[in-house]
This record gives sequence, structure tokens and C-alpha cells, in this order.
Amino acid sequence: MTATPSQTIGRPNGPKPSLKGKSSRGIILADRAATVVLWGTGVLVLTILGAIIVHFALAAWGVVTLNFVVSDPSETALGGVMPILWNSIYMLALTMLIAVPVGILGGIYMSEYAGENRLTNAIRFAEEAISSVPSIVVGLFGLILFVDDLHLGFTALGGALALTFFNLPLMTRLSEQALRAVPQDERSASLALGATKWQTIRHVVVPLAIPGLITGVILTAGRVFGEAAVLLFTSGIGTPPHYDFTNLDLTNPASPWSPFRPATTLSVYIWKLNSEGLGVFKNQIVDGSAAILISMVLIFNLGARFIGRVLSRRLTAA
Repeated sequence: MTATPSQTIGRPNGPKPSLKGKSSRGIILADRAATVVLWGTGVLVLTILGAIIVHFALAAWGVVTLNFVVSDPSETALGGVMPILWNSIYMLALTMLIAVPVGILGGIYMSEYAGENRLTNAIRFAEEAISSVPSIVVGLFGLILFVDDLHLGFTALGGALALTFFNLPLMTRLSEQALRAVPQDERSASLALGATKWQTIRHVVVPLAIPGLITGVILTAGRVFGEAAVLLFTSGIGTPPHYDFTNLDLTNPASPWSPFRPATTLSVYIWKLNSEGLGVFKNQIVDGSAAILISMVLIFNLGARFIGRVLSRRLTAA
């Protein structure tokens, strides 16, 4: 049956225009634009990080020597940062000794035992809220609770407890994510073989999650090592004297091993010199301390990636 003239009026001649080509070109352009933006952002971040590293490396050139690292501070000479560096390492170890076990246990509870309900939603909200609180506010909280109310004074223990309050949510969240990344099939296979839930967690889930747990520990350690605002109000800002490492009496405030003594860290020492320092060698000491601090933080972050990859390959045979 042929079309009548009235039926062909208004009908275009030839094939209909295709929209597929136009939509494909739009998708390609959007993909290229997104690629350029992401690469540009990555290059910008690397450039900023590289500029910071190069600046302090050049500023600390000739200052950071073995003698600078192992010597005591001095008011008449360049001196060194050995007691301050020891305090930073000591505070890191003391904080992680408290935060890591509690954080991993909290991650196990949130991942393996807690259901999706209002309580767990409130806990996750609290974790995010505490992590976003300015560290100076946490320092004031530590000053009121540990220094004043508990009468600990300006001590390494008070600083470690305040740092634990500040970094425990991060450690718990990273532990939960590492445990949740373990495939559910591994849990089901262990339970099918007759293992209890706790045996499954101990012998199956936690070993498989070790790469992620190690990464969380080291990233948290890097954050603890570079913290300053919390420690300004809890662990003291004085220049440490010479430490006698043979004094092992933990109850003696003069012992470098005691948690009941003031402990000025590298980050706090840098702030102190910039705000109060009047010595001739102030700028050199600040630049050298900043270079050491940045180096240690970079070691923590690079170490997290390296250890995580090695453990992941060994445990997964990848």
C-alpha cells in the first residue's frame, strides 16, 4: 500500500539524524576533561609536597648532621635535638601502646559484632566528629581533664592520653575498614568447618586483614608524631635537659623512661623557638628540626605503603 500525498507531507527525506554520535563525543570530552583535572590535581599536590621538602632540605643543609641529632640543646651554640627527638619517639610509642589495641578491638566490634542500627550509626558519627574537631580544642580538653582534674601535671602520660582521644577514632575506623575488606567467603568457610566466631576472627579474619591493620597503625603513628597543638597544653613546652638513659626508675621524673615527666616533642619545640626563641642559632635549629620532623613523617607514610604491599603479597600469594 503506497502512501498518499497527505501522508508524506512533513516527513523528512533521507535517514533520520542519529543522536548516538553526539552523545559519544560528549562522553569522550567529559572523560578527557576529568582526566586532565585529576592529573592536574595530582601534579599540583606533588609539586607542593616537593616544594616543602626541597625548601627544608636546602634550609637544613649543613645543619642536620650526626652531631646535631645526638647532641643536647644549647643556649650559646648550635647544639642539637637529641632529648627532643627522644621525646617525640617516646610519646609516639606511649600513645600507640594505648591506641592500637583499643582501636583494633573497636574495629573488630564494629566490623564483626555490631549490626546496622542507631547505636553503630551514632558511633560512626562520633568517630567522624572527633576526627574533625580542631586539635587545639582536644588540647584544651586534655588540659582540663588530665592536667587539672586528674592532677597529672604537664607529663608525657597526659599528652599520650590526650593524643589517644584524638587519634583513636581514626585507628578504629581504619581497623574496621581493613576487617570489612576480608571476603565473607573466608568467614563462611571457617564457620562451616566448625570454628566458633571468635576463632574465625582470631585465626582467619585478623591475619588476612593484617596489611590493612599495619597501614592504619603507621598512618596513625605519622599523625601522632607530627602533632603539636594537643601537646602544648598537656606535655609541656620547656627545653629538655640532658637525659641519663641509665636511669630506669619509671617513678623518677628525671628519668627519660618515666611517663611522669614533661616531654617536649619536635613539633612543640619548633613552635616554642619560633614564638620565644631569641638565640643566634634559632633559625638553624628550627630548619633542622623541621627537616627531621618531615623526614620522619615521610618514613611513616612510605613505610605504610611498603609494609602493606609486602604483607598483602605474602598472605594472599599474589
